Amino acid sequence: METKRLIIVAVGGQGNLLASKVLGEAALAAGIPVRMSEIHGMAQRGGVVESALVFGEAQSTIISDGEADVVVGFEPLETLRALNKCNRHTTVITNLAPLPPFTVAIGRGTYPDIGLIQEKIRSKVGRLVALDAVALARSAGSVLAVNIVLLGALIRTGILPLDADTIRDTIRHRTKAAFVETNLKAFELGFNHSQPV
Repeated sequence: METKRLIIVAVGGQGNLLASKVLGEAALAAGIPVRMSEIHGMAQRGGVVESALVFGEAQSTIISDGEADVVVGFEPLETLRALNKCNRHTTVITNLAPLPPFTVAIGRGTYPDIGLIQEKIRSKVGRLVALDAVALARSAGSVLAVNIVLLGALIRTGILPLDADTIRDTIRHRTKAAFVETNLKAFELGFNHSQPV
């Protein structure tokens, strides 16, 4: 099986770690070798959280600059910051709803224009899938389901060696019972928003 390298970037509290665990457990359930690592910045203070997942035979979870097959960004500016991991063939999936940093909230900074962020990403990668994951999560029943919406969009691309049914089963077993239906609905909304590569 061909090795696939995935980077997930988010702001603390957006559910990056749960998304990574769902993907990792789904891979194990499907018999697919997977290696995972996480970087927790100042996550509890709204800092970046980055996960690296390598599917297939690999010796390391380190994804060097230019090596990512796919990047999933839960926040547009964090997606832009991860652009160094991409190459001309990388697919980038990003949420379009910004979560401005503290400096913007206190008037000490400005948030870049979302359209310009998209243009910059699109100019450097093979494909950009951009969606308002917050709006889709709300329509699923909870704004906290942004992570699962983005998982749906990711799986629909067909880049990873995981199928939708395996992810659905993992969501049923990995997430709290009270959130299963909302998460399954969020997954479907993200899945239906994206198109296969």
